[in-house]
Amino acid sequence: MENKYPLDGASVKILKALQQDARLSVQDLSGRIGLSSTPTWKRVKEMEKAGVIDHYTAVLNRARVGLKNCVLAEVNLARHVENVVEEFEKAVQEHDAIIECYATTGQADYMLKVVTPDIGEYDAFLHNVIFKLPGVSEIRSSVVLREIKPPSPLPLDHL
Repeated sequence: MENKYPLDGASVKILKALQQDARLSVQDLSGRIGLSSTPTWKRVKEMEKAGVIDHYTAVLNRARVGLKNCVLAEVNLARHVENVVEEFEKAVQEHDAIIECYATTGQADYMLKVVTPDIGEYDAFLHNVIFKLPGVSEIRSSVVLREIKPPSPLPLDHL
């Protein structure tokens, strides 16, 4: 497990602000957190280097880009030997329609979040891709009816 990076109050404020708007200029960011630009810039660069800030991205509206169908697929593997697990996880990385994948406890070995234009495309993806992933023995799909809470910034109040 990775060690937690030491964060003080100003660094937490920077992270909260960047999670809300990663396009903030250093000047705007420094104004929001109450530091001058140079120390703010240095903190951001240090957190990028340390991997606290992993990357920057734009959050797209799925429906507006034609990906109206979202499915949560629970996947079980037939065998849990190292090469099967590695092959499955590598194969998952190669498919853009799988936007999230988690190794889980409970009834499923993995939880996949899959987005497609419609349910017919998911059915085709299921047959052409997911069923053929290495080691897959069972899949349970749950179609998302409504997104109640979309992906959100990480809560940082514990810091």
